[in-house]
Amino acid sequence: MKVIVLGAGVVGTATAYFLARRGFEVEVIERQKGAALETSFGNGGVIHASEVEPWSQPGMPIKILKWLGKENAPLLVRYGAIPKMWHWGLKFIANCTEERFHANTLVNLRLALHSLGVLQQIRAETGIEYDVRTQGVLKIYSNAQSLKAGIATAQFLSGSGLTYSEADVTECVRRVPALKGTASTLAGGIYFPRDEVGDCHKFTTGLAERCAELGVKFHYGTTVHGLERGGNGIAAVATSSGTMRADKFVASLGSYTPLILRGVGITVPIYPVKGVTITVPGEAWPERPPIPVIDDGRIFGLVPLGERMRVSGSAEVAGYDTTPSAARCAAIVNNVISVFPDFARCVDQRTAKYWAGVRPVTPSGTPILGPSPIANLFIAAGHGHLGWTMGCGSGEVVAAMVAGEQPTIDATGFALADH
Repeated sequence: MKVIVLGAGVVGTATAYFLARRGFEVEVIERQKGAALETSFGNGGVIHASEVEPWSQPGMPIKILKWLGKENAPLLVRYGAIPKMWHWGLKFIANCTEERFHANTLVNLRLALHSLGVLQQIRAETGIEYDVRTQGVLKIYSNAQSLKAGIATAQFLSGSGLTYSEADVTECVRRVPALKGTASTLAGGIYFPRDEVGDCHKFTTGLAERCAELGVKFHYGTTVHGLERGGNGIAAVATSSGTMRADKFVASLGSYTPLILRGVGITVPIYPVKGVTITVPGEAWPERPPIPVIDDGRIFGLVPLGERMRVSGSAEVAGYDTTPSAARCAAIVNNVISVFPDFARCVDQRTAKYWAGVRPVTPSGTPILGPSPIANLFIAAGHGHLGWTMGCGSGEVVAAMVAGEQPTIDATGFALADH
């Protein structure tokens, strides 16, 4: 049986891998010249079950209104985007209740923990090198109230498998000596020992090579124009390289999934939210953090990737634009320097790489995995800021569904109808 996967990001490539492992004939269609060259290319780099809370949470709608027009806002909604997203926005607001937020967080945690195990399995099987670090993640807080709330959330999630330990200021500095100079500004932190770090692009490229060894055929540089109906399902994909036929299809196109599926009458509640990262050489800062540091108040992540450092911390609703905003990049860098002054040594305009991609966000903040209303068409998209965290597990779950098998985890909450 032949399956075509649309999209060679981390989710699509992982899906192809697990389909090929099951003996399917698999082809992958990707408009870029290689795997993981869009949203999976320059993401934050952390595989973190500790950050599974959706953006749709109590109090967020009021915050977004206050942040309108502010270039340094953690989540900026451009005025021009509002008319196009009102329906999605109403669903987002509906998911901001305490009850929905807790339920959606637990759905994400279930998949994130499963995905971490699957990633570790793939790593052991394939030996892919991708700047992996397995020493955990430290989340720091600048005020006692936020720290208390963070600990309460971690305690709540620990009942479903999250592992954490509280860290006073001394412990934070012990784990990350580079915090010593600004220790007086900290209230404490939380350490998450199971979180990992790795370069998503390197991993996905390596996984695509393993897929090819299993017989998967990649059609790079090929744009999907639409799906063609036939009988009771999808018969083919219309592409820039001609029509391609298969028995089953998996749409894993990230933020572009709704644009393709609406052509066959399927509404997918995914909206693009731009994120930016700045990647710099780390050699100018020998005392740089050995593990990722997530700053709760200033909302940035500082992540070691091999000999590089990557900074993330921005969300901007601006349609499908992927141009890094100079003002927002500068705001992130300044936030990092306020905690780690020596980071300024690394930010050389000649070597700093500024990148932006659009995260596929659902109103619930949970991904869509599984069958569509069309019998032989499946969806694997909508992971928001957790694509790297959930990618491998999503591929394994969707491959099982395509094969007609029961997924290895409870799939409640992932269906299109749940969104």
